Amino acid sequence: MNKHTLSVLVENKPGVLARVSGLFSRRSFNIDSLAVGETENPDVSRITIVVNADSSPLEQVTKQLNKLVNVLKIVELDPQQSVQRELLLVKVRADRAQRGQVLETAELFRARVIDVAPDTLTIEATGNPDKLDALLRDLEPYGIKEMVQSGLVAIGRGSRSITTGPALRAA
Repeated sequence: MNKHTLSVLVENKPGVLARVSGLFSRRSFNIDSLAVGETENPDVSRITIVVNADSSPLEQVTKQLNKLVNVLKIVELDPQQSVQRELLLVKVRADRAQRGQVLETAELFRARVIDVAPDTLTIEATGNPDKLDALLRDLEPYGIKEMVQSGLVAIGRGSRSITTGPALRAA
């Protein structure tokens, strides 16, 4: 099984996300990551879905997605041909003795401290999943009190855009 990142452009209407994600669950696919938001056109949303699947069953799901009325376009994004990022917020134990080391670790990963409390630091980091996993491994010895991680968002590299087709202009 391989990880696949799908960028799905849909009409920005209630219930569309439920229908799209429901299609995956009915076919027994586990969604590893899901992120959704408006595009530059407020009538269109982009759903970024990461699934672990063989190519053949995924192709069947993609064909069924294309049949949904509110789905405008589906593109599989190759990791080498796209920019992929996640957002991580992590609250780390950091008393006075550890604070400098935690700050140094955050700086190594180009992360920012966004909240300071007497015994904790809250750090914000963006990057690909491997970078964020490495940051968490380095922060773990200090004690992670709490964390939240967004779903993957991705966009193709270069000047080509998947949101400029005639079907999308009419949406």
